[in-house]
Amino acid sequence: MIPYERYHGTGNDFAIVDASNYVPDRGAFAQRLCASLGIDGVLFLALEERFEPPRAVMTLRQPDGSTADMCGNGARCAARWVAEQTGSDAVMLDTQAGTRRADLDGEVVTVEMGEPSFDPADVPVDRDEPMEREALAGYEVTAVDTGVPHAVVFVDDVDDVDVEADAPEIRHHEAFPEGANVTFASPDGEDAFRQRTFERGVEGETDSCGTGAVAVAAVAHREGRCGDLVSVSPPGGELVVDLSADRATLRGPTVHEVDGEAEPVTIRHSDD
Repeated sequence: MIPYERYHGTGNDFAIVDASNYVPDRGAFAQRLCASLGIDGVLFLALEERFEPPRAVMTLRQPDGSTADMCGNGARCAARWVAEQTGSDAVMLDTQAGTRRADLDGEVVTVEMGEPSFDPADVPVDRDEPMEREALAGYEVTAVDTGVPHAVVFVDDVDDVDVEADAPEIRHHEAFPEGANVTFASPDGEDAFRQRTFERGVEGETDSCGTGAVAVAAVAHREGRCGDLVSVSPPGGELVVDLSADRATLRGPTVHEVDGEAEPVTIRHSDD
C-alpha cells in the first residue's frame, strides 16, 4: 500500500506521496487515485533535508496521468508538507518549470511563480507576435506562460460563462501546440478579479488554479487594469498575486485534510 496525505489550497485538492515509496506506474496510479478521491492531482515529493532551506523535487501527475511543469496551489501544498516534515518556515521546490522558493506563515504559503511571459515561444503559441485579445472561439484571448500555458479571457461576469461548454475549443485550438489552460476573469473591485479555470490535464473546471490566478494578474497588469498587488478569487477562495518583483509570487491558505493509503497500480506486460 502507498501512503498519501491529502491537502488543498483554496479548493485545489492534491494527494501527496513521499517519492521514497516506489510507485511503478505513476501516471496510472494518479489516474486511479484522482478518480477515486475526486482530486486534481498527485504530487510526488522527493525530500532532501540536507539543504538549508530544505528542498524537495516536485512532480505533479494530473488526473489524465500527464505531468504538469508547474502548479501554483500544488507548490503551496507541497511546501506545507515539506515544512511539516522538517519544521522549516522556508522551502525550496525543484519543479520542471524551475526552482521556486516558498515561505510559510502558519497555514498561509507564499510561493515564487517565476516571471510571466507573453513571448510566443515561451507559452507556446503558434504566432510570430504575442497573442493579445485575439478572437478565438467567440472570445478575445490573451496567451501567457506562468509555468504552464494559459489562455486568458476577460468577461463582464464569470458566472455567465458556460466554462465546460466554451473552454474546450480554446484549450485544444491549433494556436496552442501543447494545448492551454483556459482562464476566465471578471473585475471584482479595485485590483481584484474573480476567476474560473478549465485545466489542461484535468479536462474540466477546478475550484482553484494558482497559475491561472497569476495569469489573470499578469494580463490585467499588462493592460493597465491593476497595480502590482492583485487579489484573485477562484470559486475555492482568495489568492494574492504580487507582481512588484521580477518573479511573481502567489499567496494563499493551505489545508491538510486527511491521510490514507492506496494500492499501487500493477504494470501488466503482454506475452510476446
